[in-house]
Amino acid sequence: MQHIVEGYRGLSLLVRLNWDAIFTVGTVIVGLLAGAFLGTAIMHP
Repeated sequence: MQHIVEGYRGLSLLVRLNWDAIFTVGTVIVGLLAGAFLGTAIMHP
């Protein structure tokens, strides 16, 4: 159990340090998916 808690703390630290990069990648992915959806909706009414 101790090992799991330490691993969770390490992962939590990595997420806190890289939050802006994770947010940026997520935003780009959402934008690409939205563009693909809109492009598909426009091409096939």
